[in-house]
Amino acid sequence: MQFTDFWYIVALSNQLRTNTVLARTVLGEWLAIFRGADGKPVALQDKCLHRSSRLSVGKVCNGALQCPYHGWVYDDSGQVIAVPAEGEDFKASLQRQAKCYATKEQDGYVYVRLTDSPSENFEPFSLPHYGEAGWETVRVINRFANNVTNCAENFIDIPHTAFVHPGVFRHSRQQKLEMTVKRCDGAVVVEYRNETSNLGWYSRFLNHQGAEIKHSDRFYLPNITSVEYQMGHHRHLFITSQSIPETDNSTLVYTDVTYNYGIWNKLARPFVWWTAQHIIRQDVAILKIQGEAIAKYGTHFSNTPADTIHVFVESIRTAISRGEDPRLLPNQSVKVTFWV
Repeated sequence: MQFTDFWYIVALSNQLRTNTVLARTVLGEWLAIFRGADGKPVALQDKCLHRSSRLSVGKVCNGALQCPYHGWVYDDSGQVIAVPAEGEDFKASLQRQAKCYATKEQDGYVYVRLTDSPSENFEPFSLPHYGEAGWETVRVINRFANNVTNCAENFIDIPHTAFVHPGVFRHSRQQKLEMTVKRCDGAVVVEYRNETSNLGWYSRFLNHQGAEIKHSDRFYLPNITSVEYQMGHHRHLFITSQSIPETDNSTLVYTDVTYNYGIWNKLARPFVWWTAQHIIRQDVAILKIQGEAIAKYGTHFSNTPADTIHVFVESIRTAISRGEDPRLLPNQSVKVTFWV
């Protein structure tokens, strides 16, 4: 198994308009993304075969992409279909074929996969309740100066919230919480107990009766985190983050907050968007600091029991980096007590 076996977001569907070309980077590969003549997304290696200019700086016309340097034209399969300097003498050749990658469009996203021979046919992650009646989704995009593993761990880490997001999302109260952390079939599932009202600004709105919260976190290989909070009738939300590996220390994160607040759904949208973006901006800052320290001193973590989630996530991603299938790792379940 390789990281290239999986699907990664390269654009929002509404970003990829007709006659638009987007430059993207996934796993260090430069991509030129556009829509072909049939309207479907196309992903070509962002390099012209002729003199190695970047195709993403070119232009799209009638579903074909023209290089900005000498005008070579590529169709939606990467085939060169015109060379202006050759005029009437031009002949198509199998030797003039840009590298083309598979694409899919789902849940308002455009995905790309960087291999034609995956270990198995994985599908893009299906967002919970996206587009369903009674549910709203707010979507934000942020770039982190850190790697996918550290981003994913941050998104399902409770202890940091009281210090990075004080007031907005939890206060430091030394409240005793419990969690069960399971690693199974290449996923990490965490179930929390004893949470009630430590939710920051919106505690009264989200859980005004102070009932115990149903809270679970999940990590799905290789780069997906999904946080679920259920606080009674019409107080249900999912925070799903897809961490896209651009380079070793740059991760573009697409976050969807999908919620059901009943009659408050539409009114809550700007508050949900602002709060999500505010919290993520704080995470961007702290992960930049962490990334700088790792770049200088390396990765030498000193874990506590509350970091069991991190240990399991790291074991899964390390297995993939070795070409192994993390679903073959032994199932584990650990009960942990920690304080926030």
